[in-house]
Amino acid sequence: MALTVSPVDASSFDDVQAVLGARGQAARCQCQGYRLGWYEQHSDDVEGRRELLRDQLAEGHGLLAREDGEPVGWCSVAPRADHGYLRKTTWHGRQEDRADPRVWAVTCFVTRAGHRRRGVMRALAAGTVPLARDAGAGVVEAYPMKPPPGKDVPWGELHVGELKVFLAAGYRVVHVPSLRRVVVRYEF
Repeated sequence: MALTVSPVDASSFDDVQAVLGARGQAARCQCQGYRLGWYEQHSDDVEGRRELLRDQLAEGHGLLAREDGEPVGWCSVAPRADHGYLRKTTWHGRQEDRADPRVWAVTCFVTRAGHRRRGVMRALAAGTVPLARDAGAGVVEAYPMKPPPGKDVPWGELHVGELKVFLAAGYRVVHVPSLRRVVVRYEF
Protein backbone atom coordinates (compact mmCIF):
# COMPACT_ATOMS: atom_id res chain seq x y z
CA MET A 1 0.00 0.00 0.00
CA ALA A 2 1.45 3.37 -1.06
CA LEU A 3 -0.32 6.11 0.92
CA THR A 4 0.33 9.74 -0.05
CA VAL A 5 -1.08 12.97 1.37
CA SER A 6 -1.21 16.24 -0.55
CA PRO A 7 -2.87 19.65 -0.28
CA VAL A 8 -6.10 20.10 -2.20
CA ASP A 9 -6.84 22.58 -4.96
CA ALA A 10 -9.75 23.26 -7.32
CA SER A 11 -8.97 20.13 -9.32
CA SER A 12 -9.43 17.95 -6.19
CA PHE A 13 -13.22 18.35 -6.04
CA ASP A 14 -14.19 15.05 -7.69
CA ASP A 15 -11.65 13.11 -5.62
CA VAL A 16 -12.92 14.65 -2.37
CA GLN A 17 -16.49 13.85 -3.43
CA ALA A 18 -15.41 10.23 -3.99
CA VAL A 19 -14.15 10.13 -0.40
CA LEU A 20 -17.31 11.78 1.00
CA GLY A 21 -19.53 9.39 -0.96
CA ALA A 22 -23.10 9.77 -2.12
CA ARG A 23 -24.89 8.78 1.10
CA GLY A 24 -24.51 9.27 4.80
CA GLN A 25 -23.45 12.14 7.02
CA ALA A 26 -20.21 12.98 5.24
CA ALA A 27 -22.00 13.36 1.89
CA ARG A 28 -24.73 15.41 3.51
CA CYS A 29 -22.49 17.70 5.57
CA GLN A 30 -19.85 18.35 2.89
CA CYS A 31 -17.50 19.30 5.72
CA GLN A 32 -19.37 22.49 6.47
CA GLY A 33 -20.70 21.66 9.94
CA TYR A 34 -18.30 23.87 11.89
CA ARG A 35 -18.44 26.64 9.32
CA LEU A 36 -22.22 27.09 9.43
CA GLY A 37 -24.82 27.60 12.12
CA TRP A 38 -26.96 24.74 13.41
CA TYR A 39 -29.86 25.26 11.00
CA GLU A 40 -27.75 25.78 7.90
CA GLN A 41 -25.67 22.68 8.53
CA HIS A 42 -28.83 20.56 8.90
CA SER A 43 -30.82 22.07 6.04
CA ASP A 44 -31.72 20.20 2.86
CA ASP A 45 -29.33 22.42 0.86
CA VAL A 46 -26.64 19.80 0.24
CA GLU A 47 -25.82 21.38 -3.12
CA GLY A 48 -25.16 24.72 -1.40
CA ARG A 49 -22.79 23.05 1.07
CA ARG A 50 -21.11 21.23 -1.83
CA GLU A 51 -20.41 24.58 -3.51
CA LEU A 52 -18.99 25.97 -0.26
CA LEU A 53 -16.66 22.96 -0.16
CA ARG A 54 -15.65 23.60 -3.77
CA ASP A 55 -14.59 27.13 -2.74
CA GLN A 56 -12.69 25.73 0.26
CA LEU A 57 -10.75 23.37 -2.01
CA ALA A 58 -9.92 26.18 -4.42
CA GLU A 59 -8.38 28.05 -1.49
CA GLY A 60 -6.20 25.01 -0.69
CA HIS A 61 -7.90 24.41 2.66
CA GLY A 62 -7.56 20.69 3.14
CA LEU A 63 -5.66 17.50 2.48
CA LEU A 64 -6.40 14.48 0.33
CA ALA A 65 -4.98 11.02 1.00
CA ARG A 66 -4.50 8.59 -1.84
CA GLU A 67 -3.70 4.91 -1.67
CA ASP A 68 -1.98 3.73 -4.84
CA GLY A 69 -3.45 6.80 -6.58
CA GLU A 70 -7.05 6.20 -5.42
CA PRO A 71 -8.63 8.90 -3.18
CA VAL A 72 -9.22 7.35 0.25
CA GLY A 73 -9.18 10.18 2.82
CA TRP A 74 -10.00 13.84 3.35
CA CYS A 75 -9.12 16.31 6.09
CA SER A 76 -10.33 19.89 6.45
CA VAL A 77 -7.63 22.38 7.50
CA ALA A 78 -8.43 26.10 7.29
CA PRO A 79 -8.23 29.35 9.23
CA ARG A 80 -10.14 29.02 12.51
CA ALA A 81 -11.85 32.33 11.77
CA ASP A 82 -13.69 30.58 8.89
CA HIS A 83 -15.48 28.33 11.39
CA GLY A 84 -18.13 30.41 13.14
CA TYR A 85 -19.94 27.45 14.70
CA LEU A 86 -16.69 25.89 15.90
CA ARG A 87 -15.87 28.98 17.90
CA LYS A 88 -19.10 28.42 19.84
CA THR A 89 -18.77 24.68 20.52
CA THR A 90 -15.19 24.34 21.78
CA TRP A 91 -14.80 27.59 23.63
CA HIS A 92 -15.91 27.05 27.23
CA GLY A 93 -13.10 28.21 29.52
CA ARG A 94 -10.84 29.66 26.81
CA GLN A 95 -9.59 33.22 27.05
CA GLU A 96 -8.23 34.16 23.63
CA ASP A 97 -9.20 36.00 20.48
CA ARG A 98 -11.63 33.72 18.63
CA ALA A 99 -10.93 35.48 15.33
CA ASP A 100 -7.11 35.35 15.53
CA PRO A 101 -6.12 34.91 11.85
CA ARG A 102 -2.85 33.16 12.78
CA VAL A 103 -4.74 30.14 14.15
CA TRP A 104 -5.78 27.39 11.75
CA ALA A 105 -8.19 24.59 12.63
CA VAL A 106 -8.36 20.89 11.76
CA THR A 107 -12.06 20.09 11.90
CA CYS A 108 -12.88 16.95 9.99
CA PHE A 109 -11.57 13.61 8.75
CA VAL A 110 -13.29 11.20 6.39
CA THR A 111 -11.85 7.84 5.34
CA ARG A 112 -13.61 5.82 2.67
CA ALA A 113 -15.15 2.52 3.67
CA GLY A 114 -12.77 -0.31 2.89
CA HIS A 115 -9.74 1.83 3.72
CA ARG A 116 -10.26 2.37 7.45
CA ARG A 117 -7.79 1.20 10.10
CA ARG A 118 -4.89 1.55 7.66
CA GLY A 119 -3.31 4.75 8.99
CA VAL A 120 -5.16 7.21 6.77
CA MET A 121 -6.20 9.51 9.64
CA ARG A 122 -2.70 9.35 11.12
CA ALA A 123 -1.13 10.34 7.77
CA LEU A 124 -3.61 13.18 7.30
CA ALA A 125 -3.05 14.49 10.85
CA ALA A 126 0.71 14.54 10.24
CA GLY A 127 0.10 16.46 7.00
CA THR A 128 -1.83 19.23 8.76
CA VAL A 129 1.34 20.68 10.26
CA PRO A 130 3.21 21.47 7.02
CA LEU A 131 0.01 22.60 5.28
CA ALA A 132 -0.82 25.17 7.97
CA ARG A 133 2.81 26.28 8.35
CA ASP A 134 3.24 26.75 4.59
CA ALA A 135 0.01 28.77 4.51
CA GLY A 136 1.44 31.19 7.07
CA ALA A 137 -0.34 30.00 10.21
CA GLY A 138 1.32 30.60 13.55
CA VAL A 139 -0.67 27.84 15.22
CA VAL A 140 -2.76 24.90 14.07
CA GLU A 141 -5.24 23.40 16.49
CA ALA A 142 -7.66 20.46 16.50
CA TYR A 143 -10.53 19.21 18.63
CA PRO A 144 -10.16 15.42 18.79
CA MET A 145 -12.00 12.87 20.86
CA LYS A 146 -10.27 11.05 23.70
CA PRO A 147 -11.98 7.68 23.91
CA PRO A 148 -11.94 5.88 27.24
CA PRO A 149 -9.46 2.97 27.31
CA GLY A 150 -10.85 -0.06 25.48
CA LYS A 151 -13.84 1.84 24.09
CA ASP A 152 -14.55 2.75 20.49
CA VAL A 153 -16.02 6.09 19.50
CA PRO A 154 -18.57 6.01 16.67
CA TRP A 155 -17.60 7.70 13.38
CA GLY A 156 -20.25 10.33 14.00
CA GLU A 157 -18.08 11.64 16.82
CA LEU A 158 -14.64 10.53 15.66
CA HIS A 159 -14.82 12.62 12.48
CA VAL A 160 -12.86 15.26 14.43
CA GLY A 161 -9.98 12.85 14.89
CA GLU A 162 -8.59 10.84 17.75
CA LEU A 163 -6.23 12.34 20.33
CA LYS A 164 -3.47 9.77 19.81
CA VAL A 165 -3.02 10.63 16.12
CA PHE A 166 -2.49 14.30 16.95
CA LEU A 167 -0.06 13.52 19.76
CA ALA A 168 1.90 11.35 17.32
CA ALA A 169 2.02 14.33 14.93
CA GLY A 170 3.59 16.56 17.62
CA TYR A 171 0.50 18.41 18.88
CA ARG A 172 0.10 19.07 22.59
CA VAL A 173 -3.04 19.29 24.73
CA VAL A 174 -3.93 22.87 25.66
CA HIS A 175 -7.54 22.61 26.85
CA VAL A 176 -9.98 19.93 28.00
CA PRO A 177 -13.54 21.23 27.58
CA SER A 178 -15.23 17.89 28.39
CA LEU A 179 -14.49 14.33 29.49
CA ARG A 180 -14.02 13.07 25.93
CA ARG A 181 -12.99 16.16 23.95
CA VAL A 182 -9.63 17.93 24.03
CA VAL A 183 -8.13 20.90 22.22
CA VAL A 184 -4.63 20.27 20.89
CA ARG A 185 -2.19 22.67 19.25
CA TYR A 186 0.97 22.73 17.23
CA GLU A 187 2.74 26.10 17.43
CA PHE A 188 5.27 27.22 14.82
